[in-house]
Amino acid sequence: MDDYLSEKEQWEWLKERARENAPAALLAVALVGAAAFGWRWWQSHQDAREVEAGNKYMQMVQALEHDDRGQALVLLGELERDYSASPYADQGRLLAARVYVTEAQLDHAASELTTVMQHSRDHDLAGIARLRLARVQIAQGKPDDALATLAAMKDPGAFAARYHEVRGDAYYAKGDKAAALTEYRSAQTAGAEGVDTGVLQLKIADLAIGATAAAPAAAGK
Repeated sequence: MDDYLSEKEQWEWLKERARENAPAALLAVALVGAAAFGWRWWQSHQDAREVEAGNKYMQMVQALEHDDRGQALVLLGELERDYSASPYADQGRLLAARVYVTEAQLDHAASELTTVMQHSRDHDLAGIARLRLARVQIAQGKPDDALATLAAMKDPGAFAARYHEVRGDAYYAKGDKAAALTEYRSAQTAGAEGVDTGVLQLKIADLAIGATAAAPAAAGK
């Protein structure tokens, strides 16, 4: 704008620009308002669905507490169907897998755990499922499958101790006691999170005694 316009002329110029730009400005305000409203609605909708999924999961837990396995599995089906993206659906599958293990239905347990391991958006839940799947595979007499399952876990992170312990169990099942002992000691070094330290120490002591006894015998040959 010309610096030499009078104040009146400047005011008239500003009013003219405002009239010209008013439709665009109003549209921008409307769009921003609609976007904000849409975001709040979406967040509220998502929050409500998480609450619903959480309630469904708690109903499943309560059904199992009352030994109503049939109802628990019905509720799991509803979680998987209606809230498949929710962590509660993954937790429901983990819970169902535990039930299947107690009933010696290891194939069903492996199926539920594999689903969580492969599809969960929650890294920690996927890691828990992988460890439990490896344990199930050992129980099925498939230690090599268990080792392959664990090998795909590139960074155990907080699960390091449990990771090494389950690897040790797999090697022990294969009859490779030296490798099992190495893994158990690695689990002990990694920390105690998620590990029964008393049981782990017994495993180490048992194998260490065996290794000590085997050493003189090997030397005498």
